[in-house]
Amino acid sequence: MGAENETAGWPTSPADSINPNFKVEKKKTGNLVSDADSAQQGELQRQLSGRHLNFIAIGGTIGTGFFLGSGTALERSGPVGCLISYLFVGTMLWSIMVSLAEMATYIPTAGAFSTYASRFVDPSMGFAVGWLYWFGWAVTYALSLSASGIIIQYWNQDLSPGIFIAVFWVVFTLVNYLPVGIYGELEMWLSSLKVITIIGFIIFAICMAAGVGVEGTLGFKYWSDPGPFKEFMVEGGIGKFVGFWAVLIQASVAYQGAELVGVAAGEARDPSKTVPKAIKTTFWGIMILFCTTIFLIGMLVPSNDPMLSNGSGNASASPLVIAANRAGVKALPDIINAVLLTAVLSAANANVYSGSRVLLAMAEEGLAPKILTKTNKHGIPIYAVAATSVLGLLGFLNLSTDGSTAFNWLLNISGVAGLTTWGSTCASYLGFRRALKAQGVPRESLPYVGNFQPFMAWYGLGFNVLIAFTQGFTSFIKWNVSDFFAAYISLILFVILWVGHKVYYKQGFVHPAAADIQRGRYDSHDVRDKADGGV
Repeated sequence: MGAENETAGWPTSPADSINPNFKVEKKKTGNLVSDADSAQQGELQRQLSGRHLNFIAIGGTIGTGFFLGSGTALERSGPVGCLISYLFVGTMLWSIMVSLAEMATYIPTAGAFSTYASRFVDPSMGFAVGWLYWFGWAVTYALSLSASGIIIQYWNQDLSPGIFIAVFWVVFTLVNYLPVGIYGELEMWLSSLKVITIIGFIIFAICMAAGVGVEGTLGFKYWSDPGPFKEFMVEGGIGKFVGFWAVLIQASVAYQGAELVGVAAGEARDPSKTVPKAIKTTFWGIMILFCTTIFLIGMLVPSNDPMLSNGSGNASASPLVIAANRAGVKALPDIINAVLLTAVLSAANANVYSGSRVLLAMAEEGLAPKILTKTNKHGIPIYAVAATSVLGLLGFLNLSTDGSTAFNWLLNISGVAGLTTWGSTCASYLGFRRALKAQGVPRESLPYVGNFQPFMAWYGLGFNVLIAFTQGFTSFIKWNVSDFFAAYISLILFVILWVGHKVYYKQGFVHPAAADIQRGRYDSHDVRDKADGGV
């Protein structure tokens, strides 16, 4: 496949691409059987190092949703409720990452989520997960482009956001046609600025809490007044739980992007070593940065500060800026706004990359037109990049009042798409374990073996399903038909894709003994040093 596959159209049946009897002639190339780079990867080139994987995932995770959304989280649940929510979702992320690590080191493939779901659970599930995940990233690309214009307006209100949507659309579309090694380097430097900013804020916040600012020593003052927890929508203890659950949903969206390590595994050098290390570093890096920042924000900014809900969309709504203003530091808003711009540009870069690799993986599994497998001489899936990039033009919808309503609906789809992906990863891992057992492959022979499995996979699956079904609960407390459909349209679309594909192809779930655990497999016989278990 890959460069030779230039015929448009769909395969006669997705079953053809997950047939357990499917055979390819294998030649060893380093530690990988050659079909990992050809039949499975569409001739992708393995140019990404461990540091590239780390920063691709971090770049896709730390964005405006964290820089601005953390303020909304504090306002809804208070400092302690907010912190507990982020810590809890962190445990969910851990369950996804350790599940992903075992599969991604054994079968390192671009767009891993739809591939694993198709092979180990159900081709129809892979179809639904893959298309929804791709659409989510493509729409997020439109959001990132639109946000860039709004952020730049902070310095000059007379500039039209449409100018920057057009300019950055061209720039980042072209960047994604560069060799993946260059893309990885660019993403590393863009993401580094965000990490440096958060670390700088942590140092600044510790100083402010200790009494350097104009407000004097703060300590845990705001944990007492206005209090550690905050009521949201209803009064009393139930209201505090509602606030916690609302932030739990918000935090699950903020953490999304960490799983991009799995998407990039198909282009990683020596994945049995680089992928586990990247997953470990990414998980702990994001957890420490997020939870430490949330903890310190709760010390510096009271949850009833009116600036937390000003809805400006630029730096003035960021709790980092609010904390600086309360401390008497006037120069920081411009710096934070510049970092926000870097954040959305980095996210835009990662959006096109991840979306295009998911499309490529679905095409390889027979779940998308095979023309999407075509790559150029640099290993770039040219048509998959183009298809993902085109949806970025939806950012222009946000320039009109009527268009912004439709755009917000599209964004709701992208938010829950991440939850379905997380849940499918845990389900795929459970199917993967059953397949290994049924086919006599000892789990100990895998390049990476995670701890506390399969319990963590069940834990992640259960809570992802629960949060996906309850993420629109506020529309029931204060009933609103429009809000209800905006919240649940993504789940409705997921069911339509899954059931529609299953009815059309009339396929059952994958039997463990027939699951394809060979194509694109990492050659474990050449592995000498196994990765440490656990994250």
